Amino acid sequence: MAEELYIPTGNDKEKIYTALLPQIKSLTEHESDLIANLANVTAVLKEAFNFFWVGFYFVKEEELVLGPFQGPLACTRIKKGKGVCGSAWRDKKTYVVPDVEQFPGHIACSSLSQSEIVIPLFTPDNNVWGVMDIDSELLNTFDYIDEKYLEEICYNIISPLFLA
Repeated sequence: MAEELYIPTGNDKEKIYTALLPQIKSLTEHESDLIANLANVTAVLKEAFNFFWVGFYFVKEEELVLGPFQGPLACTRIKKGKGVCGSAWRDKKTYVVPDVEQFPGHIACSSLSQSEIVIPLFTPDNNVWGVMDIDSELLNTFDYIDEKYLEEICYNIISPLFLA
């Protein structure tokens, strides 16, 4: 079945996120395969915002392992507490990084990445099973609007898929 994506025109990212939420839910609610769903989520976010890199990492033992993504080649494995992704996993919190060069221990999977947001994905017992990672080629790309809507996508749409 072919899917169509409606993206409002203009630069109002809150309006874009608001339009995307029901579309992402519709794409994922009747598909049981986690990888297929995450692949579609990365495609939607990449297409809607033209982010440099959008993807997921899964917790496997003591590392984050690369999952579905859109963008250039990525780091395959990240240790807990290392870089923005490993820190979000360890600290169980979202990180909004305006300038990755200012983040202690930043892992440069690409020298083109300038800002980043990472959202942990939780099981019902508050364990992290993965993270959503989004990078931009521009400084200061992400703010409270991105944090609010990306957390909503992660907590209300993506995390429940892990349990299915």
